[in-house]
Amino acid sequence: MPQNCRFLSIFFMFIYLITLIGNLGMIMLILLDSRLHTPMYFFLSNLSLVDFCYSSTVTPKVLAGLLVGDKVISKNACAAQMFFFAVFATVENYLLASMAYDCYAAVCQPLHYTTTMTTSVCAYMAIGSYLCGLMNASIQIGDTFCLSFCMSNVVHHFFCDIPAVMALTCSDKHISELILILISSFNIFLALLIILISYLFIFITILKIHSGEGYQKALSTCASHLTAVSTFYGTVVIMYLQPSSSHSMDTDKIASVFYTMVIPMLNPVVYSLRNKEVKNAFKKVVEKAKLC
Repeated sequence: MPQNCRFLSIFFMFIYLITLIGNLGMIMLILLDSRLHTPMYFFLSNLSLVDFCYSSTVTPKVLAGLLVGDKVISKNACAAQMFFFAVFATVENYLLASMAYDCYAAVCQPLHYTTTMTTSVCAYMAIGSYLCGLMNASIQIGDTFCLSFCMSNVVHHFFCDIPAVMALTCSDKHISELILILISSFNIFLALLIILISYLFIFITILKIHSGEGYQKALSTCASHLTAVSTFYGTVVIMYLQPSSSHSMDTDKIASVFYTMVIPMLNPVVYSLRNKEVKNAFKKVVEKAKLC
């Protein structure tokens, strides 16, 4: 095995293990601790599930290519990988918007929070996120695979991403590219609009808080979510909201590694390190394990 492949395989394996442990551990922690059965942690558990799923859609195949040289993928497997990745990435997009609205309700309308963010409202928001993911993926994959592929069958990427596969077509892809950019723009900017409006009201409310304790509490409620939003949307905008003529394969690969492997690993770390309730729940579980 070449030295670079050995290093990358170890690096990606390390990231993937932390992703699995972090996200599945976060889900279990939320399920086991009744104090975390709130809307915020309901959305966080769904975010952890989505991070685990879309990292698992890509990383195992990448590791197989690096460890045993299995770099061949069938057309159907490629389409399945693209579909599930598009589903989970879109779901994460809308879950982050739902979490922003939850932060808004918690900070700006604390007295009405329990009546605003009811169990049914949270369930509808989560289900809506998954339905949007399925709808978006169906349109994107159908649009991509209606093209003719009669040129090279080598995808210059480490997984079947839509821009990389679309680059192999011998059909006129301008309409397909336009559809990709329009749908991606709609999904991203709709979620970003909800996030920005929510945080505009949050910051206005924070500025009116004169209590130091209240200020810190409001800030801690939103800090982890802001970190997750900035890392996710920064890489997604670079990747999808530009025409293929502007794409650099090397830049795309670096950006893709970040949002397919690094972000799913970072989210549980960010939320656990910056959240006292998660830390306390983890300590409680550790203490129970020691007693057992």
